[in-house]
Amino acid sequence: MWTEIDAHITQITGKKFHSAQRRSVGGGCINQGYAISDDKLTYFVKLNQASQVSMFEAEALGLEQMYNTVTIRIPKPICYGTAGNSCYLVLEWLDMGSGNTKTWEEMGRKLAAMHKATSRNGFGWDINNTIGSTPQINTWTSNWIEFFGKHRLGYQFQLARRRGGRFPQAEELLTAIPDILADYHPLPSLVHGDLWGGNAGCTVTGEPVIFDPATYFGDREVDIAMTELFGGFPAAFYQGYDEVFPLESGYERRKILYNLYHIVNHFNLFGGGYESQANSMIARILR
Repeated sequence: MWTEIDAHITQITGKKFHSAQRRSVGGGCINQGYAISDDKLTYFVKLNQASQVSMFEAEALGLEQMYNTVTIRIPKPICYGTAGNSCYLVLEWLDMGSGNTKTWEEMGRKLAAMHKATSRNGFGWDINNTIGSTPQINTWTSNWIEFFGKHRLGYQFQLARRRGGRFPQAEELLTAIPDILADYHPLPSLVHGDLWGGNAGCTVTGEPVIFDPATYFGDREVDIAMTELFGGFPAAFYQGYDEVFPLESGYERRKILYNLYHIVNHFNLFGGGYESQANSMIARILR
């Protein structure tokens, strides 16, 4: 397997690469992660079962799109493919450090700049991808209300019912989305799609970085909302973002709706108490 990965890196970069050193590093709860090195270069490699190669294809495409905005630092995708029973994704290696107030302000400003990248096709993406390991449907849709109701919350509720989840007010909520988002007309922004604290950081030189995306074109507020879901980013991040691209009124209610998508997804992935958390959020939104 490693010989095939080395050969692919060599083919894409045009520089002979032989991974003389390989060490296991964090790859999240879905993939295995490795740092592979020769005497000059290091790459980050994600591994999974060969059947999951489409997940890496979508991640590579998302990283590439974000990278090409030339706004915020993204680990550059090198190549992906299958080798034996495994699939792999090779990324630029970044030495990570710890951030400070200046770093987080800059992350906010640079994310805001990335969010100004838009699509003429509306809301969605060229292919479906995943949020965690859950399929994420990205069918192009001209209307944000329809896209979010059908391809985000509606789809997650469908999956949740198959898992035995009980969400008594789900249909009422889906019906209410047009009213909740009435008179709000976001542009389709290029979003990270899974922007919690574990998918953001900074290099040893203090440059902010985001990674592990679930990319699509949607309301930029989905990214900002998720940064608040699991403890929140430092205040400097939001100050930096608002300097470049201030949020519109009504965000405080919309963020609960947008974060509900992730909580229902967590129920679909992990079960447990996420069902009751989701039902509490639904009740708050409908109040």
